[in-house]
Formats: sequence, structure tokens, C-alpha cells
Amino acid sequence: MPNGDCLFCQIISGEIPATKVYEDDKILAILDIHPVNPGHTLVMPKKHFTHLLETDEETATAMILATKKIALGVINGLNLDAFNLELNNGRIAGQIVPHLHWHIVPRMSDDGLQHWPGKSYRAGEAEEIAKKIRENIR
Repeated sequence: MPNGDCLFCQIISGEIPATKVYEDDKILAILDIHPVNPGHTLVMPKKHFTHLLETDEETATAMILATKKIALGVINGLNLDAFNLELNNGRIAGQIVPHLHWHIVPRMSDDGLQHWPGKSYRAGEAEEIAKKIRENIR
């Protein structure tokens, strides 16, 4: 169901303009208005879901299939070699608009973007954490 207070639902319904790059019956993709790099595209389901963990399987499947098509369009259309696919799931993770969306971020060798710093596990910590995760996968 669309959420009238949601910015992306308003874009999907046509109440707010956006630069569309792809649309089908389940998915809309638009250019980000504050792109990391030119061609930065947002892929969102037309059905309102706040985040990935509440999304139904049909919508999740439609999103990944559409994202693959759109990413190919970004790569080929802009003559690039790479992209990042990003999901900010929840406010603490950087999700600003509470409507599920993926970022296709075009990458160039000289764009200056850095990946996050890696950390190391303490002795035995990796197996302990992996066990907790395995026990909670449903």
C-alpha cells in the first residue's frame, strides 16, 4: 500500500516529479537528486515497505531482477566498468527516506570514493558471531 506521507510513495504516484530511468508494474527507478556520481540511481518498489526485512519475496525478487537490468543500463549507457549497490536499512545505517530503495552508484577509477575501514576479529570471536547468526536464520 502506498503511504501518503512517504516521499517515494508521492514520487511513485506522480505527486512529486522525478527523473525516471525505469518503470514496470512493481518497480520504479529514478536518478538521485543528490548523486554521489552522475547516474546514481535509486531503485524502489511501488508497494510501500519501510525496509528490506519487511519486504515480501515477490517484491524482493522483482527488485533484484530490475536492479540487474538497470545497473547494466547505467554501466553501458555511461561507459563505466563498475558500480556499488548499496542498501541503507534503518536510520542508524543512513536510511533517510523510510521506503525500501537500493542505490546503484556508478564508479570511476578517479572518483575519490573510499570504502569503509575493515576491522579484525579477536581470537574465537568470528566463530562465536557466525554461530549466533546461523542460529537465527529462518
